[in-house]
Amino acid sequence: MSQQHLAAPADDTAVAPAAQHRDWWRGAVIYQVYPRSFADSNGDGMGDLAGVRARLPYLRDLGVDAVWLSPFYASPQADAGYDVADYRAVDPMFGNLLDADALIRDAHELSLRIIVDLVPNHSSDQHEWFKRALAEGPGSPLRERYHFRPGKGMDGELPPNDWESIFGGPAWTRVTEPDGTLGEWYLHLFAPEQPDFNWNHPAVGDEFRSILRFWLDMGVDGFRIDVAHGLVKADGLPDLGAHDQLKLLGNDVMPFFDQEGVHEVYRQWRTVLDEYAGERIFVAEAWTPTIERTANYVRPDELHQAFNFQYLGTDWDAEQLREVIDRTLAAMRPVDAPATWVLSNHDVTRHATRFANPPGLGTQIRTAGDRALGLRRARAATLLMLALPGSAYLYQGEELGLPDVVDLPDEVRQDPAYFRGAGQDGFRDGCRVPIPWTREGSSYGFGGGGSWLPQPAGWGELSVEAQTGVAGSTLELYRAAVAARREQPTLGAGTGVEWLAAPEGVLAFRRGEFSCVANTTGAPVTVPAYGRVLLASGEITEGAAGAEVPADTTVWWTTA
Repeated sequence: MSQQHLAAPADDTAVAPAAQHRDWWRGAVIYQVYPRSFADSNGDGMGDLAGVRARLPYLRDLGVDAVWLSPFYASPQADAGYDVADYRAVDPMFGNLLDADALIRDAHELSLRIIVDLVPNHSSDQHEWFKRALAEGPGSPLRERYHFRPGKGMDGELPPNDWESIFGGPAWTRVTEPDGTLGEWYLHLFAPEQPDFNWNHPAVGDEFRSILRFWLDMGVDGFRIDVAHGLVKADGLPDLGAHDQLKLLGNDVMPFFDQEGVHEVYRQWRTVLDEYAGERIFVAEAWTPTIERTANYVRPDELHQAFNFQYLGTDWDAEQLREVIDRTLAAMRPVDAPATWVLSNHDVTRHATRFANPPGLGTQIRTAGDRALGLRRARAATLLMLALPGSAYLYQGEELGLPDVVDLPDEVRQDPAYFRGAGQDGFRDGCRVPIPWTREGSSYGFGGGGSWLPQPAGWGELSVEAQTGVAGSTLELYRAAVAARREQPTLGAGTGVEWLAAPEGVLAFRRGEFSCVANTTGAPVTVPAYGRVLLASGEITEGAAGAEVPADTTVWWTTA
């Protein structure tokens, strides 16, 4: 049970003042805050909710519509809070429920909406259910809420099936029973500290609908659903029959991912959400083999949005980008859902570093590459993304042009995958380094007592202070782009683009009076001037022959 309580639930005034704006989420710009790395209010080196609250005016001035908070729940922090021990409590490192309540209310006063992370695929091994399941031994009703199974082999010494953890190694851990003997195994698709729930058990569904109501009553405006493609496993937990299973992810429907049963869960959740005023929303983190399968999660009676990971993983290449844009828009139209566009988040190398490296290296990159090239492409890619129809997601610090920190010492790393040899690359810490607010200070304004991950020398020159009011800075580019997106009537929500003729390596499209040209090549190109220049990620030159667009540059025009 939660040990934190509020004096009274939030009332209807907790709904964001702009909540009457119908279908706001179809064209929203949503900013991801990774709380431990955003702002530290008490100088302990760890970001917290009070720090986020103090910086809300910055997000208001950036122009975003909503703020998505990565997990801040009570947790042993085996996976940076994605191992939840109590879904109705705030971890003391981040504050308490009163801090959460104050943050939500202040955000709404600033016309910002708050979306919170929800982790339904697994809990922490310190969750009360799991601790009791272990203590009560085989046959405990609590074990039915997870996936406990006897092992194979003469003495049960082999895992129940051949599934592998996303973090490396087997997806099963054997427990020591209360009598001291080795006994059953439990399933964990991620770290051993993250046992998977059994969503075939009705108590699990009941509990999460109650959790939804708890936070909706607090006034949150929606939920980002972690591992939304997980939850339901294939009947009988069949062997996959393959090794190196991580190589299959994203290419095949797996017996533990993207099962049809997840959709009934979300249909039930949608009925809960629709009881609340203010157009609250669900956003799915759903890694699926195709964009078309992702569209299944955003059918009219299920979730509102799903992250477009196919777009995130696309190289800075005009032909590839056009293909994924067309496929995305085509997949979303039949289900009447908005496309989403995202370039960075807390799990992948920042796009300023990805684009600094040669194409084809994926989303986990360990080399800095050409920093100037990466930043130039990142700025251009952001303007392209913000011009596309639908909703866009920004990850904290990308508006400063932050690169990944690729040279963190081994001894400071905290990504659990780093310590499990065959799993994900385990270098996610590089995009989680606390962001700089000021040119100087023990942590460049992050807090008064250093930072939980070391910040690079020179971080201060990328800070909010260093870039604010500086013409051409990445921060001012983001501010101008989000403002222009809001002001242009044909930007934001929409279902399609009109492609224009363009040189090889260049994307050009029109949306009403607005036009966008993105040059993904390494050389300048000349294109027609499509009206008055609204914004450009680099210096362009206009003349009688048209507009010369430099290498790796995006330009916005309007005829209004």
